[in-house]
Amino acid sequence: MSLEVNGKLVVKYDTQQVSEKFKKREFVLELAEEINGNIYTNFAKMQLVQNKCDIIDRFNVGDPVKVSFNIKGNKWERDGKVNYITNLDAWRVESATAAPAGTQSGGQSQPAQSYNNGGGNQGGNYNAAPNFNPSPETIDDLPF
Repeated sequence: MSLEVNGKLVVKYDTQQVSEKFKKREFVLELAEEINGNIYTNFAKMQLVQNKCDIIDRFNVGDPVKVSFNIKGNKWERDGKVNYITNLDAWRVESATAAPAGTQSGGQSQPAQSYNNGGGNQGGNYNAAPNFNPSPETIDDLPF
């Protein structure tokens, strides 16, 4: 399953050599979503693996990016207890300013975000797309 998401790059970690044959590099995106006129911020840690580890180098912290990724998961059992891990494996990172925002694979639409980085604001003011219309399942009066 291939998905896309637009966000602001907030952290780039160093490449980790996990084993002789496997290396990964993690990074974090700040995601903003408008629901009922309120902006909610989420953070997603993603990873690049093997020969993809260097593709994040051309971006700086604070840059708006579009990331194409797959969801990968593993299951393992230890001492009778089953554990699960999920990874967001990025395979492409592009500038979000150069590509149309707000699309996701499979024909589903995501709200487009533009980030206001002017004025030295550290808090991340976001301007959500004016045509955002949440589905009834996502409308909720609760702030969490």
